[in-house]
Formats: sequence, C-alpha cells, structure tokens
Amino acid sequence: MTLLAPTDPTVVEFDVRTDEMLVNMGPQHPSTHGVLRLELTTDGEMVSKVIAHLGYLHRCAEKIGENVTPIQYIPYTDRMDYLAAMNMNLAYSLAIEKLCGMAIPEKAQVLRVLICELNRIASHLVGMGAYGLDLGSFSPFLYAFREREQILDLFEDVCGARLTYSYLTIGGAHDDLPAGWLDRCKRFLEYFKPRISEYHALLTTNHIFVKRTANVGVMSKEMALAYGCTGPVLRGSLDKRNNDPAWDLRKTEPYCGYQGYDFEVPIPPFDAAPPGAVIGDCWHRFYVRMMEVVQSIRLCEQAMAKYAKLQAEWEAVQKELGEEAAKDPKGATAAKLNDLARTKYSHRVEPPRTLSPGEVYVETECPRGQMGFHVVGRPNKENVPLRVRARSGCFGNLSVVEKLCRGVLIGDLPSIVGSLDIVMGEIDR
Repeated sequence: MTLLAPTDPTVVEFDVRTDEMLVNMGPQHPSTHGVLRLELTTDGEMVSKVIAHLGYLHRCAEKIGENVTPIQYIPYTDRMDYLAAMNMNLAYSLAIEKLCGMAIPEKAQVLRVLICELNRIASHLVGMGAYGLDLGSFSPFLYAFREREQILDLFEDVCGARLTYSYLTIGGAHDDLPAGWLDRCKRFLEYFKPRISEYHALLTTNHIFVKRTANVGVMSKEMALAYGCTGPVLRGSLDKRNNDPAWDLRKTEPYCGYQGYDFEVPIPPFDAAPPGAVIGDCWHRFYVRMMEVVQSIRLCEQAMAKYAKLQAEWEAVQKELGEEAAKDPKGATAAKLNDLARTKYSHRVEPPRTLSPGEVYVETECPRGQMGFHVVGRPNKENVPLRVRARSGCFGNLSVVEKLCRGVLIGDLPSIVGSLDIVMGEIDR
C-alpha cells in the first residue's frame, strides 16, 4: 500500500468539528489552590473565555473587624493568608500602631523582620511544592514540606502554634524568643542553603517543567499594572534592562527598619532563564519566588545578628544600672532603665486602651503581594474601629486570570493559575 503524499490532490483534509462547551474547573479542584471556581468556555482543547467565581470561602472578616477590638481581630488576620499568617499579623498591627501613633522598640522591629522572613520562606516553599503538583511532579512537594516542617517547629517554639499564630501583635511581638532559639534557627538555615540547589534540579531546570511554563501565560508589565498585580506576579514581568524599578515595599516604602538591611529584589532578566522563556511568563514568576527565598535567608541572618547584639547591649546595661535601680526603684536610674526597656530593648509595648480618631492605610510586602489595611477610628475614642477594609494582593493577582487564559490550551490553565500562587482566604476574607 502506497501512502499518498500531502500534496496529492486526491487527499481531502477535514477539520474536526467541535462545539463550544462550558467546563467547570473547581471549586474543589487541586489546581485552583482553594475553593475557586473557574468557568471555562472551551472549543475543543482551546479555552476562549474564563470567568472566576469567588465567594465560596467568605467569612465577613472585614465586618468582624468593625465589631471587635484590634487585639481580638489579630487571630482573624491569621486566617486570611494562612500560609503567611505572620505577615498578615504584621500588616494589621502596623495599621493600628500608625493610627495610635505608637513607637515600637528596636528589638521588636528586629523580631518582626526575622519572623516575617522565615514565614516568607515557608510560604514560597509551599508555593514551589504545590506548583510542582499542579504540573504532575510529586517529589518537589515532599522536599518543600521537609524544610517547611522545620520552620513550623521554630514557630511552635516561639508561640505554640504551627499555622495560625497571632504572634506579631499590636506593639511588637507577643513573646520574646525562647532560650536557644537563635542557635536552632542558625542550624536550620545552614542546613537549608544547600537544599535550594535540589529544588532547582527538581523543577527550575527540569525539561518537562520548562516546557509547561516557559512562554506560557505571558503577562506584560502594562497588563500587570493595569490589573493591580503586586509581589512576585508583578516583578516577574519587569525588566531591569529598561530601568524598571524593583517594586517591593521593603525597598520603596520600608517599614520595621528594612532600610537598615542589605538585600536585593530579584527581577528579570535572569542568567538561569532557559531557552524559550519570556519575561512575564509562568517560569519567571516561579523563579522570582525561588530567588526571594535566597534573599530572605540573608535577611534572617542579618536580623539574628542584630537581635544578638541588642541582647548583649541590654545585658550590659542591666549589669551597669541594675544594682542602683534596685536600690531606688523610683529614682532617675530606674526611670532610665525602664525607658530603655520600653523604647529599645523590649519585645513589645502595651497599646493604648482606645483608638485615636482618624483613618490610616498601611501596606506591607507579603509573600503574595502587597497587603494593605484601611482602619478608621471612631471620633469619640472607642476601642473598636469604625471601619476596617483590606486590600488583598491575591485579589489583584487573580483578576488577571480572565485575560491571561484566553486562547490557551486547557492543559496550560494549571500552569497559569499555579504561577499566580493565590490563597483564597485572603481573597474571600
């Protein structure tokens, strides 16, 4: 039997006839990273339209914030981005502190940086491992949770909790670090550094992973800005060759003393980019998070050094002034000692009993983007806010899905949605 050549005039090619179909992806689908429903309009294997349906996890978190005191509201912030609960605690605490005009001790600021950067590492590990699962690779998930478990052990030593902490609170941190905690943290970081190359071997340079992510879901800088994207989703679309600024609040609008730390904000192009990868694609969004883990390690090491220095200074001050202050608890020396403890060497200061009138808006750089809280105090100085609103980074990042997923294959949807690294608790709040 002789096969006819494609140019043979007797060969007639037919397109496979397809009908438009509505396909529900979620709300209980592993690749939607939570109870998100994506309503897909498909034509064969192509996706022509995507509608994201929210509200399956709605908890009225903002309205609850208008009915409880700020201290009572801290546990509710844990449940927003439950993979980065420490960062959520900090964002709301900073808003209340700004409203009340509170001055936070230097030691508390250092504690906050250390704990938040550890939580950033833990969050990005989950993002990396879950992204591997989205694309059919199981091993990275196990590797990521192996290291994350050790970070959760450290958090458990600090505050007794492993997921929803309520540790970073208004005025500083709920408790000081326990004895020996810094040494355990140092040992973990030394163990953790060589593991990063394993992640890159498993995913970053994996041939199948690159094929699923490179030049897929390309988001231009203009599109990212138009949809209000922040965090790694935005930074993956920037290009430092065009003098694009590194949009990271820890650099552009520093808080908690970040201006005193030496770290970089990774933005493309990257030397490790594989052939075919395009700035703004899924691979670049993933790689930005992997590079941020390295910078968070640097920040943790610097914060630990600052904390140890402050501890040594405080012990020297106590040794120098302690005896005289004990003799005269109401004297000038005792007052000086108490003032130093309150302004520099304490892990927390007590907040005022009532909120100041007025309104504030404070944003922080969380692992998934900028998390902002708008808090309005009542004019008659009560201890419950008049208004509480949250600006979720994940909400802005998810909004681009409808445009980003037009004209792609169904198989590309997990790559695109997973590269956004969303958490539905923060979106539905």
